[in-house]
Amino acid sequence: MTDAHAVSHGPDAALDPASMRKQYRAEGLSEGELAATPVEQFARWFKQAATEAHLFEPNAMVVSTADAEGRPSSRTVLLKQFDEQGFVFYTNYGSRKARDLAENPYVSLLFPWHPMARQVIVTGVARRTGRDETAAYFRTRPHGSQLGAWASEQSAVIGTRAELEASYAELAGRYPEGEQVPVPPHWGGFRVAPQTVEFWQGRENRLHDRLRYVAETDGSWRVERLSP
Repeated sequence: MTDAHAVSHGPDAALDPASMRKQYRAEGLSEGELAATPVEQFARWFKQAATEAHLFEPNAMVVSTADAEGRPSSRTVLLKQFDEQGFVFYTNYGSRKARDLAENPYVSLLFPWHPMARQVIVTGVARRTGRDETAAYFRTRPHGSQLGAWASEQSAVIGTRAELEASYAELAGRYPEGEQVPVPPHWGGFRVAPQTVEFWQGRENRLHDRLRYVAETDGSWRVERLSP
């Protein structure tokens, strides 16, 4: 006799990834609509994501790196600046992503703007920002975030949560609210100089628009359409 409790039931149909389907928008993206440079086009879409679609943290991006042996890793990081020179984020230089970038500077950034059926994918080379630029940004961070940059040895193994909180409390006592927190020497920015930037617009029947800017040696950009 079969134990009723041992009977294996399939996953809830509502939670089956294979059955999750959405029909994307009919409105697309044509070559004639693109800006002259990918940063200009990114600025257009970023503004729409932030001020029209009101997405939560539209500056959140998935940063993917690989170490010297090609082993990949990904994590979500906040974009803090962008211009024609590239896309900037900040981190602990002892973190896994920073160690990867020291061994292999090639990086991918993905902006997953799902509610708009859009994504932007940047590939390029990451270089550290200058200390003056890092310090200028650090001064704009909330006091607690400044302390956190000192308290956390990012990506390192710790014994307990209490150790992290004790480190933060000690720093909060040393640098109370209103007192300047020094910029950690182990913390700073990376600027990703783009080599390709793809703008992906979801379309009906999975016939998506994928337009990719590719950097040329003379500083100009070539646009190519990719099959979905």
